[in-house]
This record gives sequence, structure tokens and C-alpha cells, in this order.
Amino acid sequence: MRLNGERHVSVAARAAALLVLVALATFLSSAPSVAADPVSNRTTARQSPDWLRDAVVYEVFPRAFSKEGNFKGVTAELDKLQQLGVTVIWLMPIHPVGKLNAKGTLGSPYAVRDFDAINPEYGTADDLKQLVAGAHQRGMKVFIDIVANHTSWDSVLLEKHPDWYTHDAAGKIVPPNPDWVDVADLNYANNDLRKYMTGMLVRWLRDFGLDGFRCDYAAGVPTDFWEAVRPELDKVRPGLAFLAESDDPALLNKAFDIDYAWDFYHAMSDALVGRAPASKVRETWESAYAKYPRGALRLRFSDNHDQLRTTGAAGLPAALAASAVMFTLDGAPLLYNGMEVGDGTESAAPGLFESAPIAWEMEERRPQIRPYYRALADLRRAHPAFTRGAVRWLRNGDESRVLSYERAGAGESLVVAVNLSSLPYSGTVAAPAGDYVEITPEASSRASVLPAQQDSRRATKLPSVILGPWEFRVFRRATP
Repeated sequence: MRLNGERHVSVAARAAALLVLVALATFLSSAPSVAADPVSNRTTARQSPDWLRDAVVYEVFPRAFSKEGNFKGVTAELDKLQQLGVTVIWLMPIHPVGKLNAKGTLGSPYAVRDFDAINPEYGTADDLKQLVAGAHQRGMKVFIDIVANHTSWDSVLLEKHPDWYTHDAAGKIVPPNPDWVDVADLNYANNDLRKYMTGMLVRWLRDFGLDGFRCDYAAGVPTDFWEAVRPELDKVRPGLAFLAESDDPALLNKAFDIDYAWDFYHAMSDALVGRAPASKVRETWESAYAKYPRGALRLRFSDNHDQLRTTGAAGLPAALAASAVMFTLDGAPLLYNGMEVGDGTESAAPGLFESAPIAWEMEERRPQIRPYYRALADLRRAHPAFTRGAVRWLRNGDESRVLSYERAGAGESLVVAVNLSSLPYSGTVAAPAGDYVEITPEASSRASVLPAQQDSRRATKLPSVILGPWEFRVFRRATP
């Protein structure tokens, strides 16, 4: 997407770039597309529900999402979330927050004091049920966050069952790692703990009609626990989904439906700020493809509560370019609350432990951002190749700055080109032969102040592609 204030491609620059197009076209037409080699010994991932493959996930931090900072503040915005294209609402931990050894002023929501209770600052059980019912009425699903690896130091479990925790050689209860000073590590060698955690998960599903769980630090809990609990949850809520905050391929064999693409996040972040070439994103995808089970579904994200806002780290145009990749590559995209207005409020520590409401007033100055995300969601929903199609990476004239790939499946072939740099690109993409129609959402260039450039850009035909800084374009093959 081009934003106001960006320079347009000069005539001289275009002319210089076009001089090399013939040579590029000769090379690229003979160069093979980049595709991951088949790996015959991979296992097959657990079959994820169809609705999850079509999902646009939206992470909500209730404390920061609204002025009220509670469930009612989320319920009041359900219409806007639906209009944005959101299909899954994930609520960060809704339980009471521990005070003993707490970080910051308010403590981390991931230092849970009571798994069976609701944080009174967020509202009541009825308030949560109304939120879930309202989401369901609008065709959206609701997840809650489960922190199964640890509790706060003043947890009701620690008071009643200190034997459920990990102790050092001196008999002292310890945190999961030295940096997590506000939480105590649970020990899953204890069968009573396993029974309790299983019952707790069942109760939330049964009593609130939830559609799934996002499981914090899933790799910190034994895989055999997750595999044992999953059938019990399926009995209560057939068709639910389990999201692992982890990048452990084994978790997707039997227990989880989707996991975090942390590798993708780090590669994208490095590319956006110039620490690595854009090709690192492709290489990271290929590495994951080789080690993950067949059919594995991964959560693609550029922002979340654990990381700095991409808008702050790399700038708004870069953040929007990253989102274009999230929505058109395989997997399910995640939006962290506030991204739709270009919010730059601190999202990681120390903001996680303080009162840091989203700056919704940013929308007045950046009215083009919400339509941009809505257009991405509409594009993804309108073309099943984005949710069901295979990924084939395509060569282009500058792979240090530009990503290009094909999404093929469900009776269509789509070519995506994304510029992950602040410099314009005039070059070639080695797309499969055929005639193409551009289907880039109009919202992606609505903020442009250079309509003449937009017109010439639209007239460009593959394999030639012109991209403005941080711009993306999508083409649909009309004839083979």
C-alpha cells in the first residue's frame, strides 16, 4: 500500500529499470520457480476444522481494548469486528491476576491466580456469556487463553496443593525459568494436577459454549497431557479448535489444530527493518514446510501482545506490507487489537503490566487503515486458493526486497508480489504462463495521491511488475 507523502517512481528511474527488463525476462523465463521439495517421511497433521482454515483471528486484550476495560467493552464492538472480517475472537487470559511478585503496576494477565474464576475487573460470568452469544449471533467464534504451564505465586492452587508444583533440590518451588519471576512452575508428573486441569478445561467449554482455547507456552506442558485431554474436550464441544503458542511440530500430530509461526514472524521482522533480505522469509517457510507434518496449519502474525508493534519498529507502510503477506500466504492470519487503526501503543512489556489503552483516535488521522484490512479479509474470503491452495515460490528480479509466490488450488491460480522495502521495484516475476487479471483490492491504493501512476501501474502485465514502496499486487490467471 502507498501512503500519502511517499515519492512516486521518477521517469528516469523507470527508464533505467526498463532497460534491464529484457535481460531479466530472459533469465526469469528460464529460471525455475522455487518450491519446497516433497518430504516423503513426514507425518500427517491432525485435521483442522474447515472454519479454522478460513479464519481471521483477532486477539483482544480486554484491559486495553476499550475505555471500560471489560467484557462489555468488547461486546459493544462486535459489529465492527464482524465488518472487519474477523471470524475468531481470542480473549487474552480472563482470570484473576496474581499480586504476589507481580510485574508492573497491574501484573501480567499470564500470572493467573484462579483458573476457575473470572477477573472481576472484566465483569461477570453473565457478561462473558453475553459476549460469546453476541459473537455467535454474528457468525464468529470465541477462544479464551489458557495458561497451563504455571500460576501466580498467590494462586489458590499453590495454597491448597503445593505438591502440584516443581521444586528444586532444596524443596523450594521454582519459576519455569529465572526471568519469569512472577509465576511458579506446575509439575505434570502429578496425576491429580492433570485431572484438575482436564476438568477445568471441560468446565469452561461446557458452561460458556466456547469454540476453542489458545494455549500459552504449550511446549512447556508435556505433549502427552495435551494428547490425553483433547479427546475429552472433543466429547464436550465437537469441532472445537486448539491453538498452541509454540512452534513444536509434534504438537500438531494429535493434540493441536494450529500453532504459532514464530519462525515466519522473526524472518518477516528482520526483512522489514533491513536486517535480512526478503528471501529469508521464503527460506524460513521452506524450512518449516520440510519439518512440519503434512497439512499443518500455522498462525501468521506480525503483531501480538509479546512483541513490539511492527508499526513502531518498522513503520506503518512496512506493517501493512507484512499484513498483505499474512493474508495471502498459507495459514490463518492474526490481527492484534488496534492494528486496524495503526495503533502504536506499547504492546509488550512493560505495557503488558500497565494500563495502556489502544489509541482508537488514530483512526481519525489514518482512515485508510481499517478499509485496507477489510479489503484483505474480503480478498482472502473470495478466493479459496488463499485458504486451500498450495504455495509455490516464484523468482523475481530482486529477491532481496521482493516476495513473489503462487497460490494454486480450488480451480484458480493467483500470483502475489509484495515489496518489502522503501524503494520502488520495476522488474519481472516468473509467473506461470498465461493471461492474468489484476485483483488487488482498490483499498490498497486508495490513499495514493498519484492517480496517474496508479493507472499506469494497473496497465502493467505479467511477467512485468511495478511496485511502489511497500506495495503489494495480486493477479489471477485468466487463461492457461
